[in-house]
Amino acid sequence: MIHPHTCIRYIDDVIGYGVFATQFLPKGTIVYVKDELEIDLSPEHYQSLPLTFRETVDKYSYIDEKGHRIVSWDFAKYVNHCCNCNTMSTGYGFEIAIRDIQEGEEITDEYGLFNMETEMYVDCKQANCRRRIMASDIDTYHAQWDEKVFGALLRLDQVEQMLWPILSAEMQHALAKFKQDPSQYLSVHQLKWEGALYKWNGKG
Repeated sequence: MIHPHTCIRYIDDVIGYGVFATQFLPKGTIVYVKDELEIDLSPEHYQSLPLTFRETVDKYSYIDEKGHRIVSWDFAKYVNHCCNCNTMSTGYGFEIAIRDIQEGEEITDEYGLFNMETEMYVDCKQANCRRRIMASDIDTYHAQWDEKVFGALLRLDQVEQMLWPILSAEMQHALAKFKQDPSQYLSVHQLKWEGALYKWNGKG
């Protein structure tokens, strides 16, 4: 579930749609939670779908650490990638604002944590744009990403958390352990699906 203080907007014919903040969202805000309404497709279920359905799933899903494709039931599936993203996936089943997000700002994510089976060409117009989301990104950058996520998690109790009630008991327990002992932090590297097979998509 995406944060309620967001909306979907059309950007252009190349990018399509994006998700934007309708109010100020401070660093440490939980922006998305993988909840019980998400469509969760096992590899076997995905392979059994007609090609047209698989193509749609490929466009709007991410792959979790179990190899399941997750399709959001709301417009969270329209959050775009940016190499200087303002939210990031965590090891706790949600995405968090890693810096302040201003009202009207597009909410962006790091697709390198999504176990994409096809390498993707990107052009996010940022100075640090990687140009391609590579198979090795999670191995290469997880320490940098952990630093950003860790800092944001330290602010969980300092900001309003409208999505807190839908966090699972397991998530809340893991966060309580982190609060008591930050060394219990769950790295983003555990989001990696070891069974992923990456292929270049031929673009770029």
